[in-house]
Amino acid sequence: MAITDWPAEERPREKLLQKGAEHLSDAELLAIFLRVGIKGKTAVDLARELLDEYKGLRNLLAADEQRFCQSKGMGQAKYVQLQAVIEMSRRFLSEKVTRGIEITNPKMVQQYLLSRLRDYPYEVFACLFLDNRHRIIEYEELFRGTIDGASVHPREVVRKAIQHNAAAVIFAHNHPSGVAEPSQADIRITQKLKESLTLIDVRVLDHFIIGDEVTSFVESGLL
Repeated sequence: MAITDWPAEERPREKLLQKGAEHLSDAELLAIFLRVGIKGKTAVDLARELLDEYKGLRNLLAADEQRFCQSKGMGQAKYVQLQAVIEMSRRFLSEKVTRGIEITNPKMVQQYLLSRLRDYPYEVFACLFLDNRHRIIEYEELFRGTIDGASVHPREVVRKAIQHNAAAVIFAHNHPSGVAEPSQADIRITQKLKESLTLIDVRVLDHFIIGDEVTSFVESGLL
């Protein structure tokens, strides 16, 4: 049965308009992007097959062109459209977390950091530098490689904080494994950075570990 023959409240587009995008499943959202199915399959059927094939939405969105185009019903045009959607999403989040914006919603910051750091295949340590009203001054990715005392240099973080005239900072780094649990090395370097920044009256507001989800040091009682 074609989607147009479904009851109106079950069609993905109509459901989105009536209830909002947050009420749609991954398959329904993907079906709206696909627009049409293939012979014998609706767009929703095809979306479900793709999600099964890739073991979830994230792996599908992260697939390279060659892998994506090998999937049934996909091709270069769909790949280009998908990359455009992903980049627009990144830019949307970036515009919400930009210079001069006061941080009043930690979840917004987490979503922004998730979009920036989650898909790196290596660890990246980043800082959000803030003024005394917790308005964003700058976001910078400072170090790459394993996050420990050898690769994250407190002196450089202090120098950057002074350069930006920051009153506070938020740290973030990713775990390519997807497991967002802080390691002992993460805890040690965070404490070392906090001690170094205290000497110049810069407060550490939080440290986020970015994996498949986001872990906050503050919420975990580690800071």
